[in-house]
Amino acid sequence: MTRLELTRYLNEFLQVSNYKDYAPNGLQVEGKAQINIIVTGVTACQALIDRAIELNADAILVHHGFFWKGESEVITGMKYRRIEALIKNDINLYGYHLPLDGHPMLGNNAELGRALGIVDAEPIEGVAQGLVWQGRLDKPMSANDFSALLDGVLQREPLHFGGEDKAIHQVAWCSGGAQDYIDIAAEQGMDAFISGEVSERTYHSAQELGIHYFAAGHHATERFGIKALGEHLASEFELTHHFVDIANPV
Repeated sequence: MTRLELTRYLNEFLQVSNYKDYAPNGLQVEGKAQINIIVTGVTACQALIDRAIELNADAILVHHGFFWKGESEVITGMKYRRIEALIKNDINLYGYHLPLDGHPMLGNNAELGRALGIVDAEPIEGVAQGLVWQGRLDKPMSANDFSALLDGVLQREPLHFGGEDKAIHQVAWCSGGAQDYIDIAAEQGMDAFISGEVSERTYHSAQELGIHYFAAGHHATERFGIKALGEHLASEFELTHHFVDIANPV
């Protein structure tokens, strides 16, 4: 598969033009023209790049790439070393942020809902670019049981507060740093809201809105989509795919 073919396919498949984002989606660093081996991972950190070099990757696909709004434009230090390694080894870097969160088939939110066994999972229409999802548990659960479910699926114990003793049946979620969408979840009548991160204000929102909040880890909630994307590409185009999970407790 050529670099041009992969770029066109991914941009169309992930519908990148539908999102206003904080970083460029698509090809971020150009490498070799022919792609046979791809590596996927959550973040384009040095450890992931080094592992991709060991695996003779032609392309790396990540959820968190480079060139975020507000970051310095200069290529020095850590950013230089990462980009230097990509260029020296002729590796393409693709980054897909919000399009990978929101994809209806294999996005982070779709995959997280599937992994948790949430029924009738779908985006809440008309808010947050369709990035906040909702659904229901097959049977209501206590907060302790739901925490245990999250821990088992994500291999990370979530931080939980709010909701008092209310049973959990209706659930909303948004992967990553989406704690401020708790208001949307409460407005929709949800019993619980799951995201990756937490802020000081989130505690007060959960208490006053009467909704359970579970901070389940930014990295942990965003492992699913990029892995599913790599598996999809390997199946569709007979590419060799390696998912590399660089441990991150945050």
